[in-house]
Amino acid sequence: MALFKLLHILSVIIWVGGMFFAYMVLRPSAVQVLEPPLRLRLWVAVFSRFFVWVWAAVALILFTGLYMMHLYGGHTPIYVHIMLTLGVTMMAIFAHVYFAYFRKLRTHVQAEHWPEAGALLGKIRTFVGINVILGILTVCSVELGVLITH
Repeated sequence: MALFKLLHILSVIIWVGGMFFAYMVLRPSAVQVLEPPLRLRLWVAVFSRFFVWVWAAVALILFTGLYMMHLYGGHTPIYVHIMLTLGVTMMAIFAHVYFAYFRKLRTHVQAEHWPEAGALLGKIRTFVGINVILGILTVCSVELGVLITH
């Protein structure tokens, strides 16, 4: 169980920490320093690399989380159900960002359609912000649940 828990936590750190960094540090810095075309190219490059890690993290989070729930033998604490609900919501939001917005963003940036690309980046930013909040709430709900039940 310890290995599964470690992989689960490391995957959460990579995903939620990466979103927090992108949203709170990289984005404001890019706005301050880069003109829109360069900024949009930067984001396509960043997302192209980061989303590979997110797909791996999502797969590990889901696999390890469901396996650890299985080990509870049908007596899963409520905070685990809250974590699962928030986590699956985050995964659905990520899949939506990837399939509905990121692929179009990449196409518009390659074609140098800057207004369309900028609008898509704004939508992605909104969903990343939501996922950052959900990620933080998930971690808090788990830690509070563990404290209360132990």
